[in-house]
Amino acid sequence: MDRETGDGIELGDHVNRRVLVVDDEADLRELLDLTIAGMGLDVDCAADLAQARGFLASNNYALCLTDMRLPDGEGLELVELISRDFPATPVAVITAYGSAENAVAALKAGAFDYLGKPLALEALRSLVRSAIQLPGSGQSPEALEQGATDVTARMLGVSEAILEVRRQIVRLARSMAPVSIVGESGSGKELAARLIHEAGPRAREPFVGVNCGAIPEQLMEAEFFGHKKGAFTGADRDRDGFFQAANGGTMLLDEVADLPLVMQVKLLRAIQEKRVRKVGATIEEPVDVRIVSATHQDLAQCVAAGRFRQDLYYRLNVIELALPPLRERPDDIPVLADSIIGKLAARAGMDHAPKLSTVTLRYLQSYNFPGNVRELENILERSLAFSDGTTVNVEDLALRPIVSEDAASERAEAPATSAASAAAARAGRTVAKVSPDGIPEALPDYLEQVERQAIERALEKTRFNRTAAARLLGISFRALRHRMQRLDIN
Repeated sequence: MDRETGDGIELGDHVNRRVLVVDDEADLRELLDLTIAGMGLDVDCAADLAQARGFLASNNYALCLTDMRLPDGEGLELVELISRDFPATPVAVITAYGSAENAVAALKAGAFDYLGKPLALEALRSLVRSAIQLPGSGQSPEALEQGATDVTARMLGVSEAILEVRRQIVRLARSMAPVSIVGESGSGKELAARLIHEAGPRAREPFVGVNCGAIPEQLMEAEFFGHKKGAFTGADRDRDGFFQAANGGTMLLDEVADLPLVMQVKLLRAIQEKRVRKVGATIEEPVDVRIVSATHQDLAQCVAAGRFRQDLYYRLNVIELALPPLRERPDDIPVLADSIIGKLAARAGMDHAPKLSTVTLRYLQSYNFPGNVRELENILERSLAFSDGTTVNVEDLALRPIVSEDAASERAEAPATSAASAAAARAGRTVAKVSPDGIPEALPDYLEQVERQAIERALEKTRFNRTAAARLLGISFRALRHRMQRLDIN
């Protein structure tokens, strides 16, 4: 039989309701005891590490809450003990107000979350609710891991690299520690962030993804923290920001390296203090948000170059999850391709999804995939349009010949006029001469050559669809037709 406490925690008779509180201050122990007991939970209180070890040896706990400084040792010792010997028990720490270093150290040691002093009772209740509602609290580590398996299975693949990523996601899901996801563009960073959210205790709460590079700098503070009516021109009503929208859940800061330095300072404070102030407001409001960040850039290099604050880097990069590029896991391509083709065919209303031929699969496995899984999706979507509806062959992929990294590097470093000169020479046209210092000898001929090259590239990219090519070049169809006639482009 289930029951619901006054604070909204639904508890079955089989659920562990016991919480261990470890603190050497009698007044604080009493406050924690009364608050947690008021949520319908049983509380044991210990004044030091020795007493806490005794309680752990004789009881199972749904949560342990410990101070960082204890008479006979450090709270980190208890965090490490519980993480090692009682992995099914979440542990949270109480640390000095604003002490980010202690909080980060505790999270890295395996703490579930942390609270700052002086204690905010609503933040305490929120933390307890999150811990008690963890999937499988009080179960064995094997049962806990099994509980998130179905969620992480959405990250398809059979390679050891992707299986290790899935194992890490299961472990990270139970923690509230900030996670930094690194990987190349298109490698699945947003999917990994969603899986961390959905496999953890906040799965029923909001997941808010924010592209930090897509927000105008002058609007960033209002977008993140919200604003009050009349705070600025156009603010005709109160509005919540991303933090309020994600309250109780998870926020993904995608491409976090693109944040301007001024916004980085404000974001750091919001993450550390778990409080935000709307633009135009005079008071701060508490928020409970787990932060997951993602970027394809090297944040350590950004810090060294002065483009990213070091303190924010250490606050976000408590735990790093690295996603391997697709070219390093070719064994996953058949599984991914089969799933993608199936979804694309269903979306197109096809009765049966076409199969990829063995040669096609081998070709895809040898391709470099600079755009990773996102590029694979685009390639297969294009191939579906060209296939006969039964089989996808190599020619349906319409891939350019695979170029080695060295050759690609040499081609990228070559002057832009080299390709145009070669094309002009093959067509029997006069090649505009350029001096060694890069100055053309005849500017009209050079400009005509560059214009011709741009139009031919646009036509090739759009498969000689002149309307699409004109749109790509930012000119009208009539202007493109006039230029093609003038340049004798057939």
